Amino acid sequence: MAATKPSNPGVRRPVDLARAHGLSAQAVRNYERDGVLPPAQRTPNGYRRFTELHAKALSAYLALIVGHGYPASGEIMRAVNRGEIDTALRVVDQGHALLQRDRETLDAVEAAVATLTGAPPQPQSRRAVPISVLAHRLGVRPATLRKWERAGILRPVRDPATGYRVYSADDVRDAELAHLLRRGGYRLDHIADVLRRVHDAGGAEPLAASLGQWRQRLTERGRAMLTAAARLADYLDAAQPPERALTSEAKTTTLSA
Repeated sequence: MAATKPSNPGVRRPVDLARAHGLSAQAVRNYERDGVLPPAQRTPNGYRRFTELHAKALSAYLALIVGHGYPASGEIMRAVNRGEIDTALRVVDQGHALLQRDRETLDAVEAAVATLTGAPPQPQSRRAVPISVLAHRLGVRPATLRKWERAGILRPVRDPATGYRVYSADDVRDAELAHLLRRGGYRLDHIADVLRRVHDAGGAEPLAASLGQWRQRLTERGRAMLTAAARLADYLDAAQPPERALTSEAKTTTLSA
């Protein structure tokens, strides 16, 4: 929906900001109340008076939501509006770090699925095995398997008679996959995430079919973060007081002199 021009150039009503983004005027008022927009001046009869600065803030916030989600976006904007720029940028950095971790997890899943779906199935007994047998099969110590269990990678049941751990055929498959990924240098928390996704998908084959969609979503998120960074930078430039910009320029001139 195209925005209508406000009656007074430079001053905008809530509805003027709202229409540009397909929002309600109440949503804009709520954003100001919640601190994601800077405080608006009021007319003598109590109406809010927004400016181009508020328009840039709203544009930045909505772009941040697409890339970083609601909680992080609100935290970023409130920190900026308090003048805590370093705090805001830390949250932005955390979002990019999380995206990188998701990319690494996807790489691990693709490698694991390629191995599971490309190799001929290994015959194995459906009978559960104790920890000593599984450790010997993988060439690791039983303590390693217990560590993987604490990390959420393996979930063996206990023999009701002895109380000892026993591993089903699916547990053995998960352990072999975990062993493969560990040799590839992946962390335990990444491996636990890979196995969770395998389980949620119902196995390696169904998961393989969705990997392309998963990577596309990561690409879209990365592009959304780029857009959000540009909008946030635009807002920061507009919000910087002239005297602060002059002081920064003076410091640069002094250092270069």
